[in-house]
Parts: sequence; structure tokens; C-alpha cells
Amino acid sequence: MLVVEVRPAKPAPVRKIHTSPSLVEIAHLRNLLEAEGIACQIRNDRLAGVVGEIPFVECWPELWLHRPGDALRARGLIELALRPSAAAESWTCRGCGECIEGQFATCWNCGADDDGRAAP
Repeated sequence: MLVVEVRPAKPAPVRKIHTSPSLVEIAHLRNLLEAEGIACQIRNDRLAGVVGEIPFVECWPELWLHRPGDALRARGLIELALRPSAAAESWTCRGCGECIEGQFATCWNCGADDDGRAAP
């Protein structure tokens, strides 16, 4: 009689790709990677309550990849997502001459748009 030993399948290896004190950041990165077809999961998302019992860095949420072969592409996407955006240049309002920071499209002083037209 032939006896065949059946071994359980090895779980697929996973790889930690990013950790952060912010669960919001980790969730955003997970959504970004999954939108690009990179399967991943969040771990340590419920450990905030045990900070102090174990080191706080060990409690930070982590992002893990299901396929280690996606690591290079995932790192590139994460780096791009976390890169600080270049601040838009400041502009001078044609209506009142006020200097307005670049992220604003309307003058705070007179309500004119950045192209000089008055806002409705």
C-alpha cells in the first residue's frame, strides 16, 4: 500500500513595505497601491491602545505586500505619493495689489480671481 503524505500549502510570503504613525497615511497608501493592482494589507491598525505596554514604534500601522515581487514598484509609488508637492508661486492681485500665497486662487482682500477678474 502506498501512503502519500499531504502537506498543507505554504502561505505566500508577505513583505513589509511601509510603516507610519498615521493610520490615515497607511490607508491612503493601501488604496493607492490597490488601485495600481498591487495587493496589500494593513497590520497593527488596532494597537494604539497598547502604546506604553510595548514600544510605540512597534504599534505603528504597517503596510504589507502580498507578492514580494511588487516591492520595487510599490516603493516607487509610495515615494511619489509622499513626496512634498512644489508650492505654487505667490501672485499679486491686480485688483488691490495684495500678495497672495500660491495655493489660493482668489484674493482674500478684495475677492478677485488670480487672473484679475472680480469673483462673483
